[in-house]
Amino acid sequence: MSNAKFKLNAICMAMLVSSANVYAQQASVNNDESDVEVINVTGIRSALSKSASIKQESSGVVDAISAEDIGKLPDTNLAESLQRISGVSIDRANNEGNKVTVRGFGPDFNLVTLNGRQMPNSSALQSAGVSRSFNFREIASESVSGVSVFKTGKANVASGGIGATIDISTAKPFDYEGFKAFASAKGVYDTSVETGSNITPEISGMISQTFADGKFGVLLSASHSERDSGRDRVGTSSGWVRNRANPDGVDASAINATNNPTGAYWVPWTPEIERFDTERERQNAQLVLQFAPNDRIEATLDYTMSRFEETSYTNKQAFWFDNPAGVADENGTLVNITNANDELNFWAWERYEKKENDSVGFNIKWQATDSLNLTFDAHDSTSHSNPDGQTAETLANLKNPSGSVASIGADFSGDIPSITVDDSGLAGGAYNPDNIVSDLYQLRGYEMENNIKQYQLNGKWENIEDGALAAINFGAMYTDYQVDTYLSERFSFVDIPLDDLGLTFSPLGDFADQFSGSKSLFPFIPKYDASRFVDIVKEQGLFRAPDVTTNGVGEKTTALYVSFDFRTEFNDFPIDLNVGVRYEDTDVSAYSVQPGIIALNYRHAEELRAFFDDTATAQELDGNYTRILPNLDFSMELTGDVKTRFSYSRTLARAGIGAMFPATRIDARPEGPFNASQGNPNLLPITSDNFDLSLEWYDVDGSYASIGYFKKFVENFIGAGVEKRAINDVNGNPLRDPSITPREGCPDSSDTPNPACLSQAADPIVIFDVATPDNLQNREVDGWELNAQYMFADTGFGAVANYTLVDSDESFDPYDFDQTIALTGLSDSGNVVGFYENEKLQVRVAYNWRDEFLLSLGTEPTFTEAYGQWDLSVNYDINETFTVYVDGLNLTDETVRRHGRFDEQLISAEQYGPRFSFGISGKW
Repeated sequence: MSNAKFKLNAICMAMLVSSANVYAQQASVNNDESDVEVINVTGIRSALSKSASIKQESSGVVDAISAEDIGKLPDTNLAESLQRISGVSIDRANNEGNKVTVRGFGPDFNLVTLNGRQMPNSSALQSAGVSRSFNFREIASESVSGVSVFKTGKANVASGGIGATIDISTAKPFDYEGFKAFASAKGVYDTSVETGSNITPEISGMISQTFADGKFGVLLSASHSERDSGRDRVGTSSGWVRNRANPDGVDASAINATNNPTGAYWVPWTPEIERFDTERERQNAQLVLQFAPNDRIEATLDYTMSRFEETSYTNKQAFWFDNPAGVADENGTLVNITNANDELNFWAWERYEKKENDSVGFNIKWQATDSLNLTFDAHDSTSHSNPDGQTAETLANLKNPSGSVASIGADFSGDIPSITVDDSGLAGGAYNPDNIVSDLYQLRGYEMENNIKQYQLNGKWENIEDGALAAINFGAMYTDYQVDTYLSERFSFVDIPLDDLGLTFSPLGDFADQFSGSKSLFPFIPKYDASRFVDIVKEQGLFRAPDVTTNGVGEKTTALYVSFDFRTEFNDFPIDLNVGVRYEDTDVSAYSVQPGIIALNYRHAEELRAFFDDTATAQELDGNYTRILPNLDFSMELTGDVKTRFSYSRTLARAGIGAMFPATRIDARPEGPFNASQGNPNLLPITSDNFDLSLEWYDVDGSYASIGYFKKFVENFIGAGVEKRAINDVNGNPLRDPSITPREGCPDSSDTPNPACLSQAADPIVIFDVATPDNLQNREVDGWELNAQYMFADTGFGAVANYTLVDSDESFDPYDFDQTIALTGLSDSGNVVGFYENEKLQVRVAYNWRDEFLLSLGTEPTFTEAYGQWDLSVNYDINETFTVYVDGLNLTDETVRRHGRFDEQLISAEQYGPRFSFGISGKW
């Protein structure tokens, strides 16, 4: 495995490089202009000097990057750029950043705003769930003029981020004088492509003009990008399950009884290989109109949109361990598993995501007096996934006849499993189409609409006389947050002819060749279309439309704030002080609409399905909470170039949307597991008391060094409490298991349930593991941020680096089998960047590294292993107008590996390949 496990003791902040061919924009939230200074910059050194100035002059802990920076790095989106900031790390999907973690707090603990406005989010894939977290892959970096990362809370900054509030700023026509234009065109060469185009286009542009002596302004920006990509994956499905195998078939003699006294062991459901081929299109655009009738009033009307469409075609080769046996290692992982008399599975999968994001906003600034400024801001923003109702995920499976393969097996002792198949009993083998039959199809996914209406009134009084009190900031905000989800689901076993399916098999070739053991996988991978399979199901008259479950959450939040800025001296040491408080009151309402459960239906040897009545009923629950959020920011200049600062703030992150749906969901199989889940609309927000202390040194040439310590005391941490209990049917009677003593004719997968296969009074009561989210525990998180930036005199060379260490009072213990709470995303991270520039040429090499972290924690954990990546950017200015550039991403073809409770419990091993882009940009 070529995954670099590189660790640095003190490497600095990689603030992003800039160029002269785009515009500088002040990054601010709620017009807090005193925190971020506007400096027009050109070149790498000037951009880094600006970054240092922003950090030095800000109130609290604020890092910012500008469009010049983003445009000059080999970054596919904003997440890739943000990871260069100390304390910020990212999650990757399809070899690009999509969500961010700040100081160990994952995407759901960070708030993303656009021009100070909270933005909605929607998702289509069931695996993505319902999340508040913003997906950065949906916005092009070219359309952004600046990003500010507020790591400490402030009274005038919208709540919702414990890790940070990340504000994205876009340009306005009054940022420029007269006519300005920018255009860029590039080709993206993706080495992972097998189906589609190796080179795809990306174009972007901006045009801005002011009229009538600067009283009117119009700005239009737009971008379009296409990307084809591929991915090789080796892994398992549905995780590793504790004590699933028949104990008589498990050799547990090597288990270390000290660490694992109960002798627990783990088995996966499947080993599998997958090939993904993905097509994506993305459009971003913004229209901004501004009017300033005089020097005291400025009005802005803006419309921002994004369109995102992605289709992924997947083929998967696998088998299912129905009756596994094997040898456990010292931890209890069955590393060498066999299963007699089984069959192979041949999957096809199509994933379709379409998102339409629209935001209309209005802002008016009024300089009421020389000392009083008032701002009103309103926006109505919507994110709508799969608005045309198209199914997000279509699955189909083929298989050998049940029990026709003599033996299957997998050895998980390496990075990826070694697969063994004994198909000697099948004439022509398991891959002969004559030995393959249909199995099932599945349809699932969300249509989701998230709307946010937000109104803000902000004021600032500045003291134009002498005195320590410099300014008073005050304001009010009302936010109406509504999300409605429509989950479609259908799972059906079918028997159809396969003559017209077009099934073929492809040798693996160089599949996953960056992992050792890639030649010991399956010999072939199937090729056919899931949609064609479903078409045949329809032609045979066996198709059943998906069932739809409706859930929603509404939040109405009223906020008031006031803060005071002081500037004074103590014993000739200049002091800045900001003291503020924010009051918030939130009303929560959640609803679910679903039919009642009549019984469990024994449809298949591997399926117990809930059988519903024909009447859908609504269930509604309400909640309310009020929070007081104070903050204090203190900074002192010890010398002209040395500064120290202290900050305290209380911040909050609201409960996940999916955790609040009242509906009950059941996932059961004959002989277990019997899992169920139910939401909790009365979840309280997670609150954190945050402390920051730092010492910083700045030089006039842009060099600087800093060391910062942070501590967070987190309350009401949400975890999944699991209760063993029965679940009642619509008549108030407990659900029973019809598979224990099956009646004649069962299981029966007929569309119309066989009454004999439904729960009856004589069947045993099912005891479910019912997971319900709750505010369970408190946590403490602390860490260090180390930064250094150095310019080597007038040589043109420079280096920047950072390293972040994060720790918690309670990390995940793999030998605590009952642990249900742990902080996901907690990991150390670092960056190192070297650059050279002269009047024409700019070159930068960047390395980003993130240590292993807990990705998710359900019944069993998933860890993402340490990952490091090299990127390269080269720019050459042909003249004052045109620049050509080449960027490289993941130059050394690093891979991603995820595992379960222990390293041997492979979840996913993924290989993407390097990606390059080359293009030209111009400014006028």
